Order: sequence, then C-alpha cells, then structure tokens
Amino acid sequence: MAQNKGNLYIVSAPSGAGKTSLVKALLEADANVRVATSYTTRACRLGEVDGVNYHFVSSQQFQQMIENAEFVEYAEVFGNYYGTSQKQIEELLSAGSDVILEIDWQGAQQIRKMMPEAKSIFILPPSRDALSERLKNRGQDEQSVIDARMAASVNEISHYVEFDYIVVNDDFSEALMQLQAIFVAKRLEIVAQGQRLSVMIEGLLS
Repeated sequence: MAQNKGNLYIVSAPSGAGKTSLVKALLEADANVRVATSYTTRACRLGEVDGVNYHFVSSQQFQQMIENAEFVEYAEVFGNYYGTSQKQIEELLSAGSDVILEIDWQGAQQIRKMMPEAKSIFILPPSRDALSERLKNRGQDEQSVIDARMAASVNEISHYVEFDYIVVNDDFSEALMQLQAIFVAKRLEIVAQGQRLSVMIEGLLS
C-alpha cells in the first residue's frame, strides 16, 4: 500500500477555549498526527520545554528568520511574536504525517493564501462565562492579562466564519471525538484511499 503525503490542518481558538488540551489528547490518540512546533519570542512558562511546546527565541533571532523567509506565517499576539517554519511543515507532510498548526486567525489567513489545501478548525467555548473561568483556572496570567484576553476574544471569535469546521469544547470527550472524526474523514476521501489501497483495489478488480 502506497504512503500518501499527509494533510495540513489549522486549529485556532480564543485563549482559554481548550485548543491546546484537545490537540494534546488527539496526539495521544492518533500516532499519525504531528504538531508543527512554533517559534515564539515569549518567555517559557513553567512546565514548558524548549523545542517541544515552542522554540523559544529572542526578538533578534525571530527578526532574522523573517528576513530569511523561513516562516510560512507569523504574527504578533499580546506583544509576542509567533511563527511557523515552512521547512518543518514540508518535512512532516512528506513523511506522511497529518500536521496541525496551532495558530491564531491572522496566521490562518496567511496559511490559506500559501497553502489553500489546508483544512481549518475553529474551537469555540460554550459561553463567555466558561471562557473567563477557564482562563482564571489556568493560573498562568494576572487579572489584567485575563481581561485583555477576554476583550480580544470577541474579535477572535468573529473570524469563525473563515474556517471549514467548528468544534464546541463544552464536554471535552465529545469535542475530542468530533476533532478525531474530521481527521479520519479526510483520510477516507476517494483520492487518498485510491492511492493508499491501489494494490488491494487492483486485486479486487482482477
């Protein structure tokens, strides 16, 4: 059976919607899914590992990468820069992995222009109260930062119409099941299956 090139997915959400937790659970459940590790200028948080959660770089290093055209997308979010390496994406896709880009709506717009074949998924919280509560329960940010994230969430959520799929993260297990279904359905499309099962299909038709 032939190995297909992987599929590219964009996963976006307002801060606190549970995007990172859902993607982590998906990675644990599906060995064929990988996340492109973004570069960022923000400080490393407690429990994060350089090269795993993000590639943590200085503002000077990030600017040099922009000048070298190394990013397929980059954006400034809450005073810090985030970017995705084009080389890393291409290597993972060529290896047959489905690749997730955890990026905001600005980055998603850039990716769609460069890679229109990418499928995009927007994660929504069930309510603004739930979103606020999740941001507080993370214990990562001061109230002023939480307030800024809540204010920004209205603009972020307004871009949901630009995405191919919406998953509401109310019940986590249900949201994860819906996320998995998107990936499985894409792999079952006729073009992908026709290539993957070419030998078997030839045998059935002979």
